[in-house]
Amino acid sequence: MLSDEDRKLLKLIEEDCRLTHEDLSIETGLTPEYIAQRISHWEKEKIIVDYRPLINWDRAGDEKVSALIEVRVLPQRGYGFDKIAKRIQKFDEIKSLFLMSGGYDLSLLIEGKTMQDVALFVAEKLAPLEHVQSTATHFVLRRYKQDGVALMGEDEILQRLVVSP
Repeated sequence: MLSDEDRKLLKLIEEDCRLTHEDLSIETGLTPEYIAQRISHWEKEKIIVDYRPLINWDRAGDEKVSALIEVRVLPQRGYGFDKIAKRIQKFDEIKSLFLMSGGYDLSLLIEGKTMQDVALFVAEKLAPLEHVQSTATHFVLRRYKQDGVALMGEDEILQRLVVSP
């Protein structure tokens, strides 16, 4: 069970993982030594899983095609959905994988260089897997917000291309 202090510390790390132990100490009132010990513990326990920046690839000029894929699978006796999820998550194209409630079982976020790359991934790698019953692919057309961070300013969102007759 996390204390309120630990929750605050984790939230600060989540918002900006570049903060030093000293910066975090100023924000929380905790000692840098305590912060270092907690972070080390959380990394070992996989509470803190990774540190990485959020890159807006569209602005960097290296556009990628992203798609959300709904997958219906047959759960396996004794494993449920875990065994097929473990197999699917090994594909490099998969950026996120979630077990869902509702009309489908798994939700995947994948990336490719082109729409054809994504389509080939689904047709050649995902759909043929044993226990996969069906897939539905939804291409991401524009990212407005990701991981709680706005990728575009409001003025950019409101701008539309002028269509001339």
